[in-house]
Amino acid sequence: MAEQPGREAGWSLQASAISEGVRLELTLPDFAGQPVTAAVILDRAEARAFARALLAAAGDAAERTFPRPEL
Repeated sequence: MAEQPGREAGWSLQASAISEGVRLELTLPDFAGQPVTAAVILDRAEARAFARALLAAAGDAAERTFPRPEL
Protein backbone atom coordinates (compact mmCIF):
# COMPACT_ATOMS: atom_id res chain seq x y z
CA MET A 1 0.00 0.00 0.00
CA ALA A 2 1.36 3.42 -0.90
CA GLU A 3 1.62 5.86 1.95
CA GLN A 4 0.68 9.49 1.67
CA PRO A 5 3.31 11.99 2.84
CA GLY A 6 2.91 12.69 6.55
CA ARG A 7 0.41 9.88 6.99
CA GLU A 8 1.02 6.42 8.45
CA ALA A 9 -0.33 3.41 6.53
CA GLY A 10 -3.65 2.25 7.94
CA TRP A 11 -3.45 -1.33 6.69
CA SER A 12 -1.36 -3.73 4.64
CA LEU A 13 -2.05 -6.63 2.30
CA GLN A 14 0.59 -9.27 1.55
CA ALA A 15 0.37 -12.23 -0.81
CA SER A 16 2.73 -15.21 -0.62
CA ALA A 17 2.95 -18.28 -2.84
CA ILE A 18 2.55 -21.55 -0.91
CA SER A 19 2.18 -25.16 -2.03
CA GLU A 20 -1.64 -25.01 -1.64
CA GLY A 21 -1.90 -21.79 -3.72
CA VAL A 22 -1.71 -18.29 -2.24
CA ARG A 23 -1.70 -17.01 1.35
CA LEU A 24 -3.18 -13.52 1.78
CA GLU A 25 -2.56 -11.58 4.97
CA LEU A 26 -4.53 -8.43 5.77
CA THR A 27 -3.09 -6.49 8.71
CA LEU A 28 -4.87 -3.70 10.55
CA PRO A 29 -2.66 -1.91 13.09
CA ASP A 30 -5.60 -0.74 15.23
CA PHE A 31 -8.86 -2.69 15.23
CA ALA A 32 -10.86 -1.94 18.36
CA GLY A 33 -7.62 -0.96 20.10
CA GLN A 34 -5.65 -4.06 19.07
CA PRO A 35 -3.57 -5.00 16.02
CA VAL A 36 -5.20 -7.72 13.91
CA THR A 37 -3.97 -9.93 11.07
CA ALA A 38 -6.35 -12.09 9.07
CA ALA A 39 -4.81 -14.83 6.93
CA VAL A 40 -6.65 -16.62 4.13
CA ILE A 41 -5.35 -19.47 1.98
CA LEU A 42 -6.76 -19.61 -1.55
CA ASP A 43 -6.18 -22.13 -4.29
CA ARG A 44 -5.02 -20.74 -7.65
CA ALA A 45 -8.54 -20.38 -9.09
CA GLU A 46 -9.81 -18.62 -5.96
CA ALA A 47 -6.78 -16.31 -5.96
CA ARG A 48 -7.40 -15.38 -9.60
CA ALA A 49 -11.08 -14.67 -8.89
CA PHE A 50 -10.13 -12.55 -5.86
CA ALA A 51 -7.58 -10.59 -7.92
CA ARG A 52 -10.18 -9.96 -10.65
CA ALA A 53 -12.66 -8.73 -8.04
CA LEU A 54 -10.08 -6.35 -6.54
CA LEU A 55 -9.23 -4.98 -9.99
CA ALA A 56 -12.91 -4.50 -10.80
CA ALA A 57 -13.50 -2.69 -7.50
CA ALA A 58 -10.48 -0.44 -8.09
CA GLY A 59 -11.68 0.37 -11.61
CA ASP A 60 -15.17 1.16 -10.35
CA ALA A 61 -13.76 3.41 -7.63
CA ALA A 62 -11.59 5.24 -10.17
CA GLU A 63 -14.56 5.79 -12.49
CA ARG A 64 -16.63 7.17 -9.62
CA THR A 65 -13.77 9.40 -8.46
CA PHE A 66 -12.86 10.67 -11.92
CA PRO A 67 -16.06 10.67 -13.99
CA ARG A 68 -15.82 11.28 -17.73
CA PRO A 69 -16.78 14.77 -18.82
CA GLU A 70 -20.09 14.98 -20.66
CA LEU A 71 -19.71 15.44 -24.40
